[in-house]
Amino acid sequence: MIEIRKANTPSLLKEYVKFPFSLYKKHPYWVPPLIQDELETFDKSKNPAFESAEAHFYLAYKDNKIVGRIAAIINWNEVNLQQKRKVRFGWWDVIDDIEVTKALLEKVYELGKANNLEYIEGPMGFSNLDKVGVLTEGFDEIGSMITWYNYPYYVTHLEQLGYVKEKEYLENKFPFSNVLPETFYKAQELIKKRYELTPLNFTKTKDIMPYVDQMFDLFNTSYASLASFVAITDVQKEYFKKKYISFINPEYIKFIVDKNNTLIAFGIVMPSFSRALQKANGKLFPFGFYHLLQAKKHSKDVLSYLIGIDPEYQNKGVTAIIFNEYYNTFQPKGIQDFIRTPELEENTAIYNMWKHFGQVTFKRRRTYRKEL
Repeated sequence: MIEIRKANTPSLLKEYVKFPFSLYKKHPYWVPPLIQDELETFDKSKNPAFESAEAHFYLAYKDNKIVGRIAAIINWNEVNLQQKRKVRFGWWDVIDDIEVTKALLEKVYELGKANNLEYIEGPMGFSNLDKVGVLTEGFDEIGSMITWYNYPYYVTHLEQLGYVKEKEYLENKFPFSNVLPETFYKAQELIKKRYELTPLNFTKTKDIMPYVDQMFDLFNTSYASLASFVAITDVQKEYFKKKYISFINPEYIKFIVDKNNTLIAFGIVMPSFSRALQKANGKLFPFGFYHLLQAKKHSKDVLSYLIGIDPEYQNKGVTAIIFNEYYNTFQPKGIQDFIRTPELEENTAIYNMWKHFGQVTFKRRRTYRKEL
Protein backbone atom coordinates (compact mmCIF):
# COMPACT_ATOMS: atom_id res chain seq x y z
CA MET A 1 0.00 0.00 0.00
CA ILE A 2 1.24 3.48 -0.92
CA GLU A 3 0.81 6.26 1.63
CA ILE A 4 1.30 9.94 0.77
CA ARG A 5 2.32 12.30 3.56
CA LYS A 6 2.79 16.05 3.40
CA ALA A 7 6.32 17.16 4.27
CA ASN A 8 5.16 19.99 6.51
CA THR A 9 7.63 19.80 9.40
CA PRO A 10 11.38 20.54 9.43
CA SER A 11 12.22 16.87 9.95
CA LEU A 12 9.96 15.68 7.13
CA LEU A 13 11.23 18.40 4.80
CA LYS A 14 14.78 17.25 5.50
CA GLU A 15 13.73 13.70 4.62
CA TYR A 16 12.21 15.13 1.44
CA VAL A 17 15.53 16.77 0.51
CA LYS A 18 17.60 13.71 1.39
CA PHE A 19 15.51 11.08 -0.45
CA PRO A 20 17.42 11.41 -3.78
CA PHE A 21 20.68 10.75 -1.90
CA SER A 22 19.50 7.18 -1.27
CA LEU A 23 17.82 6.78 -4.66
CA TYR A 24 21.01 7.76 -6.52
CA LYS A 25 23.59 6.57 -3.99
CA LYS A 26 27.02 6.20 -5.68
CA HIS A 27 25.47 6.97 -9.08
CA PRO A 28 28.30 8.21 -11.35
CA TYR A 29 26.23 10.88 -13.14
CA TRP A 30 23.93 12.25 -10.43
CA VAL A 31 25.12 15.54 -8.89
CA PRO A 32 23.90 16.02 -5.29
CA PRO A 33 22.58 19.44 -4.30
CA LEU A 34 23.73 21.09 -1.10
CA ILE A 35 21.23 20.00 1.54
CA GLN A 36 21.15 23.36 3.30
CA ASP A 37 20.68 25.18 0.00
CA GLU A 38 17.71 22.96 -0.87
CA LEU A 39 16.14 23.53 2.54
CA GLU A 40 16.44 27.29 2.09
CA THR A 41 14.83 27.01 -1.35
CA PHE A 42 11.76 25.45 0.34
CA ASP A 43 11.72 27.95 3.23
CA LYS A 44 8.93 30.52 2.88
CA SER A 45 10.82 32.97 5.10
CA LYS A 46 13.92 32.88 2.87
CA ASN A 47 12.81 32.25 -0.72
CA PRO A 48 10.90 35.22 -2.21
CA ALA A 49 9.34 32.92 -4.81
CA PHE A 50 6.69 32.24 -2.18
CA GLU A 51 5.48 35.85 -2.45
CA SER A 52 3.94 35.02 -5.83
CA ALA A 53 3.76 31.23 -5.63
CA GLU A 54 2.62 28.47 -3.35
CA ALA A 55 4.13 25.03 -3.00
CA HIS A 56 3.26 21.83 -1.18
CA PHE A 57 5.74 19.01 -0.67
CA TYR A 58 4.79 15.34 -0.51
CA LEU A 59 6.53 12.07 0.35
CA ALA A 60 5.39 8.63 -0.75
CA TYR A 61 5.82 5.67 1.60
CA LYS A 62 5.63 1.95 0.90
CA ASP A 63 6.18 -0.58 3.69
CA ASN A 64 7.02 2.39 5.92
CA LYS A 65 9.92 3.38 3.64
CA ILE A 66 10.18 6.55 1.54
CA VAL A 67 9.85 5.65 -2.15
CA GLY A 68 9.12 8.99 -3.82
CA ARG A 69 8.67 12.74 -3.50
CA ILE A 70 7.04 15.59 -5.42
CA ALA A 71 6.32 19.31 -5.13
CA ALA A 72 2.97 20.76 -6.23
CA ILE A 73 3.43 24.41 -7.25
CA ILE A 74 1.29 27.29 -8.45
CA ASN A 75 3.04 30.37 -9.80
CA TRP A 76 0.27 32.92 -9.29
CA ASN A 77 1.94 35.53 -11.53
CA GLU A 78 1.82 32.99 -14.33
CA VAL A 79 -1.83 32.19 -13.64
CA ASN A 80 -3.14 35.71 -13.07
CA LEU A 81 -0.92 37.86 -15.30
CA GLN A 82 -0.30 35.48 -18.19
CA GLN A 83 -3.61 33.63 -17.93
CA LYS A 84 -1.83 30.26 -17.99
CA ARG A 85 -4.09 28.16 -15.81
CA LYS A 86 -1.37 25.71 -14.90
CA VAL A 87 -0.30 23.79 -11.83
CA ARG A 88 3.37 22.80 -11.82
CA PHE A 89 5.14 19.79 -10.40
CA GLY A 90 8.82 19.66 -9.56
CA TRP A 91 11.51 18.12 -7.37
CA TRP A 92 10.06 14.78 -8.41
CA ASP A 93 11.98 11.61 -7.63
CA VAL A 94 10.62 8.10 -7.46
CA ILE A 95 11.50 4.41 -7.47
CA ASP A 96 10.56 2.43 -10.57
CA ASP A 97 6.95 1.91 -9.58
CA ILE A 98 4.38 3.70 -11.70
CA GLU A 99 1.79 3.40 -8.93
CA VAL A 100 3.99 5.59 -6.72
CA THR A 101 4.29 8.17 -9.47
CA LYS A 102 0.52 8.06 -9.98
CA ALA A 103 -0.17 8.55 -6.28
CA LEU A 104 2.22 11.50 -6.05
CA LEU A 105 0.78 13.22 -9.13
CA GLU A 106 -2.71 12.86 -7.68
CA LYS A 107 -1.71 15.37 -5.00
CA VAL A 108 -0.74 17.84 -7.73
CA TYR A 109 -4.08 17.25 -9.48
CA GLU A 110 -5.87 18.01 -6.22
CA LEU A 111 -4.14 21.37 -5.90
CA GLY A 112 -4.86 22.26 -9.53
CA LYS A 113 -8.51 21.29 -9.39
CA ALA A 114 -9.07 23.06 -6.07
CA ASN A 115 -7.92 26.28 -7.76
CA ASN A 116 -9.84 25.74 -11.02
CA LEU A 117 -6.67 25.27 -13.06
CA GLU A 118 -6.77 23.53 -16.41
CA TYR A 119 -3.57 21.54 -16.83
CA ILE A 120 -0.46 20.22 -15.12
CA GLU A 121 3.11 20.68 -16.38
CA GLY A 122 6.49 19.61 -15.11
CA PRO A 123 8.95 18.92 -13.85
CA MET A 124 9.78 22.57 -13.22
CA GLY A 125 10.47 24.90 -10.31
CA PHE A 126 8.99 28.17 -9.13
CA SER A 127 10.53 30.38 -11.83
CA ASN A 128 12.70 30.49 -14.95
CA LEU A 129 15.87 30.43 -12.86
CA ASP A 130 14.99 27.10 -11.25
CA LYS A 131 15.78 23.66 -12.62
CA VAL A 132 13.53 22.38 -15.39
CA GLY A 133 12.75 19.27 -17.37
CA VAL A 134 13.00 15.50 -17.10
CA LEU A 135 16.07 14.06 -18.81
CA THR A 136 15.18 12.10 -21.97
CA GLU A 137 18.64 11.67 -23.56
CA GLY A 138 22.14 11.84 -22.11
CA PHE A 139 21.79 9.47 -19.17
CA ASP A 140 25.50 8.62 -19.42
CA GLU A 141 26.58 12.25 -19.00
CA ILE A 142 27.27 13.87 -15.65
CA GLY A 143 24.67 16.36 -14.47
CA SER A 144 25.26 19.89 -13.24
CA MET A 145 24.35 21.95 -10.20
CA ILE A 146 21.55 23.64 -12.14
CA THR A 147 19.86 20.59 -13.67
CA TRP A 148 18.01 17.55 -12.40
CA TYR A 149 19.20 14.05 -13.20
CA ASN A 150 16.79 11.14 -13.44
CA TYR A 151 16.57 7.48 -14.42
CA PRO A 152 15.10 6.65 -17.88
CA TYR A 153 11.96 5.16 -16.33
CA TYR A 154 10.75 8.61 -15.28
CA VAL A 155 9.80 9.31 -18.89
CA THR A 156 8.11 5.92 -19.21
CA HIS A 157 5.98 6.60 -16.14
CA LEU A 158 4.75 9.96 -17.45
CA GLU A 159 3.98 8.72 -20.95
CA GLN A 160 2.14 5.66 -19.65
CA LEU A 161 0.03 7.99 -17.51
CA GLY A 162 -1.05 9.98 -20.58
CA TYR A 163 1.35 12.91 -20.43
CA VAL A 164 2.52 14.55 -23.65
CA LYS A 165 5.53 16.69 -24.43
CA GLU A 166 5.06 20.39 -23.70
CA LYS A 167 8.54 21.95 -24.02
CA GLU A 168 11.83 20.52 -25.27
CA TYR A 169 15.17 21.70 -23.91
CA LEU A 170 18.59 21.01 -25.39
CA GLU A 171 21.98 20.96 -23.70
CA ASN A 172 24.93 21.56 -25.99
CA LYS A 173 28.69 21.71 -25.62
CA PHE A 174 31.82 22.25 -27.66
CA PRO A 175 35.57 22.02 -27.04
CA PHE A 176 37.02 25.43 -26.25
CA SER A 177 39.70 24.66 -28.83
CA ASN A 178 36.94 25.21 -31.44
CA VAL A 179 36.86 28.92 -30.53
CA LEU A 180 39.04 30.73 -33.06
CA PRO A 181 39.53 34.46 -32.41
CA GLU A 182 39.80 35.28 -36.10
CA THR A 183 36.07 34.49 -36.45
CA PHE A 184 35.05 37.40 -34.22
CA TYR A 185 38.01 39.70 -33.36
CA LYS A 186 37.73 42.13 -36.31
CA ALA A 187 33.94 42.15 -36.16
CA GLN A 188 33.84 43.01 -32.45
CA GLU A 189 36.24 45.92 -32.94
CA LEU A 190 33.99 47.37 -35.64
CA ILE A 191 30.82 46.84 -33.60
CA LYS A 192 32.28 48.53 -30.52
CA LYS A 193 33.16 51.62 -32.59
CA ARG A 194 29.92 51.71 -34.58
CA TYR A 195 27.60 51.57 -31.57
CA GLU A 196 29.95 53.14 -28.99
CA LEU A 197 29.95 50.06 -26.79
CA THR A 198 32.35 49.17 -23.99
CA PRO A 199 32.90 45.71 -22.44
CA LEU A 200 33.26 45.58 -18.66
CA ASN A 201 35.47 42.99 -16.98
CA PHE A 202 35.76 42.36 -13.26
CA THR A 203 38.15 40.92 -10.72
CA LYS A 204 36.08 41.62 -7.59
CA THR A 205 32.48 40.63 -6.91
CA LYS A 206 31.74 43.97 -5.19
CA ASP A 207 32.41 45.80 -8.47
CA ILE A 208 29.72 43.75 -10.21
CA MET A 209 26.94 44.56 -7.74
CA PRO A 210 26.05 48.07 -9.03
CA TYR A 211 25.08 46.51 -12.37
CA VAL A 212 23.18 43.44 -11.17
CA ASP A 213 19.72 45.05 -11.00
CA GLN A 214 20.20 46.31 -14.56
CA MET A 215 21.21 42.79 -15.54
CA PHE A 216 18.00 41.25 -14.20
CA ASP A 217 15.94 43.98 -15.89
CA LEU A 218 17.71 43.16 -19.14
CA PHE A 219 17.11 39.46 -18.52
CA ASN A 220 13.37 40.15 -18.21
CA THR A 221 13.40 42.24 -21.40
CA SER A 222 15.49 39.91 -23.55
CA TYR A 223 13.61 36.72 -22.63
CA ALA A 224 10.08 38.15 -22.55
CA SER A 225 9.18 36.78 -25.99
CA LEU A 226 9.64 33.14 -24.95
CA ALA A 227 6.32 31.41 -24.34
CA SER A 228 7.26 29.95 -20.95
CA PHE A 229 8.84 33.08 -19.50
CA VAL A 230 7.74 34.55 -16.15
CA ALA A 231 9.50 37.80 -15.21
CA ILE A 232 11.80 37.98 -12.17
CA THR A 233 10.42 40.32 -9.49
CA ASP A 234 12.41 42.94 -7.58
CA VAL A 235 12.44 40.82 -4.43
CA GLN A 236 13.67 37.79 -6.39
CA LYS A 237 16.47 39.91 -7.84
CA GLU A 238 17.82 40.50 -4.34
CA TYR A 239 17.52 36.80 -3.51
CA PHE A 240 19.32 35.60 -6.63
CA LYS A 241 21.93 38.31 -6.21
CA LYS A 242 22.86 36.93 -2.80
CA LYS A 243 22.47 33.28 -3.77
CA TYR A 244 24.39 33.14 -7.04
CA ILE A 245 26.61 36.14 -7.78
CA SER A 246 29.13 35.45 -5.02
CA PHE A 247 29.30 31.82 -6.22
CA ILE A 248 30.62 32.83 -9.63
CA ASN A 249 34.15 33.89 -10.50
CA PRO A 250 33.89 37.66 -11.09
CA GLU A 251 36.01 37.38 -14.23
CA TYR A 252 33.38 34.97 -15.66
CA ILE A 253 30.72 37.71 -15.67
CA LYS A 254 30.80 40.01 -18.71
CA PHE A 255 28.80 43.19 -19.19
CA ILE A 256 28.58 45.49 -22.21
CA VAL A 257 27.44 49.08 -21.78
CA ASP A 258 26.61 51.88 -24.21
CA LYS A 259 27.98 55.43 -24.17
CA ASN A 260 25.58 56.31 -21.32
CA ASN A 261 26.87 53.40 -19.20
CA THR A 262 23.55 51.59 -19.69
CA LEU A 263 23.80 47.82 -19.75
CA ILE A 264 22.88 46.41 -23.19
CA ALA A 265 24.26 42.85 -22.93
CA PHE A 266 25.58 40.39 -20.37
CA GLY A 267 26.99 36.91 -20.08
CA ILE A 268 27.26 34.71 -16.99
CA VAL A 269 29.47 31.64 -17.12
CA MET A 270 30.21 29.36 -14.16
CA PRO A 271 32.97 26.87 -13.46
CA SER A 272 31.68 23.31 -13.40
CA PHE A 273 31.05 22.26 -9.80
CA SER A 274 29.73 18.78 -10.69
CA ARG A 275 32.65 16.67 -9.46
CA ALA A 276 33.11 18.91 -6.41
CA LEU A 277 29.44 18.51 -5.45
CA GLN A 278 29.73 14.74 -5.80
CA LYS A 279 32.65 14.81 -3.36
CA ALA A 280 30.80 17.15 -1.00
CA ASN A 281 27.77 14.80 -1.03
CA GLY A 282 25.37 17.50 0.08
CA LYS A 283 27.45 19.07 2.86
CA LEU A 284 29.69 22.12 2.95
CA PHE A 285 31.50 20.93 6.07
CA PRO A 286 33.96 19.58 6.87
CA PHE A 287 35.36 19.22 3.34
CA GLY A 288 32.63 20.28 0.89
CA PHE A 289 33.61 23.93 0.94
CA TYR A 290 37.20 22.99 0.09
CA HIS A 291 36.11 20.92 -2.92
CA LEU A 292 33.89 23.74 -4.22
CA LEU A 293 36.64 26.30 -3.76
CA GLN A 294 39.08 24.11 -5.68
CA ALA A 295 36.57 23.74 -8.52
CA LYS A 296 35.98 27.50 -8.59
CA LYS A 297 39.71 28.08 -8.99
CA HIS A 298 40.75 25.16 -11.17
CA SER A 299 37.81 23.63 -13.10
CA LYS A 300 38.70 23.20 -16.78
CA ASP A 301 35.03 22.95 -17.79
CA VAL A 302 32.66 25.92 -17.72
CA LEU A 303 28.87 26.28 -18.00
CA SER A 304 27.17 29.11 -19.82
CA TYR A 305 24.38 29.97 -17.41
CA LEU A 306 22.74 33.10 -18.85
CA ILE A 307 23.25 35.45 -21.75
CA GLY A 308 21.05 38.41 -22.59
CA ILE A 309 21.06 41.16 -25.19
CA ASP A 310 18.78 44.18 -25.34
CA PRO A 311 16.28 43.63 -28.20
CA GLU A 312 17.47 46.92 -29.75
CA TYR A 313 20.94 45.41 -30.17
CA GLN A 314 20.01 41.89 -31.17
CA ASN A 315 21.18 40.89 -34.66
CA LYS A 316 23.84 43.62 -34.58
CA GLY A 317 26.79 41.37 -33.84
CA VAL A 318 27.12 42.20 -30.15
CA THR A 319 27.81 38.53 -29.42
CA ALA A 320 31.20 38.96 -31.13
CA ILE A 321 32.22 41.29 -28.29
CA ILE A 322 31.06 38.76 -25.69
CA PHE A 323 32.95 35.94 -27.41
CA ASN A 324 36.12 38.02 -27.54
CA GLU A 325 35.97 38.87 -23.84
CA TYR A 326 35.44 35.24 -22.84
CA TYR A 327 38.21 34.09 -25.16
CA ASN A 328 40.63 36.49 -23.49
CA THR A 329 39.61 35.14 -20.07
CA PHE A 330 39.45 31.42 -20.80
CA GLN A 331 42.33 30.85 -23.19
CA PRO A 332 45.06 31.49 -20.58
CA LYS A 333 43.23 29.24 -18.09
CA GLY A 334 43.30 26.24 -20.42
CA ILE A 335 39.53 25.77 -20.42
CA GLN A 336 38.62 22.53 -22.18
CA ASP A 337 34.84 22.20 -22.57
CA PHE A 338 32.24 24.96 -22.88
CA ILE A 339 28.88 23.57 -21.75
CA ARG A 340 25.52 25.26 -22.29
CA THR A 341 22.78 24.71 -19.77
CA PRO A 342 19.21 23.83 -20.89
CA GLU A 343 17.85 26.08 -23.65
CA LEU A 344 14.41 25.93 -25.18
CA GLU A 345 14.42 24.15 -28.53
CA GLU A 346 12.31 27.00 -29.94
CA ASN A 347 14.95 29.59 -29.00
CA THR A 348 16.58 29.62 -32.45
CA ALA A 349 18.41 32.88 -31.74
CA ILE A 350 20.56 31.25 -29.07
CA TYR A 351 21.49 28.35 -31.34
CA ASN A 352 22.43 30.67 -34.18
CA MET A 353 24.63 32.58 -31.74
CA TRP A 354 26.87 29.54 -31.15
CA LYS A 355 26.65 27.87 -34.55
CA HIS A 356 30.27 28.53 -35.58
CA PHE A 357 31.80 26.55 -32.71
CA GLY A 358 30.89 23.01 -33.68
CA GLN A 359 28.40 22.49 -30.88
CA VAL A 360 26.90 19.06 -30.25
CA THR A 361 23.66 18.28 -28.43
CA PHE A 362 24.62 15.85 -25.67
CA LYS A 363 21.45 15.94 -23.57
CA ARG A 364 17.76 16.51 -24.09
CA ARG A 365 15.09 17.12 -21.52
CA ARG A 366 11.45 18.12 -21.62
CA THR A 367 8.48 19.14 -19.59
CA TYR A 368 5.30 17.09 -19.86
CA ARG A 369 1.70 18.23 -19.81
CA LYS A 370 -1.67 16.72 -19.05
CA GLU A 371 -5.13 18.27 -18.92
CA LEU A 372 -6.82 18.15 -15.55
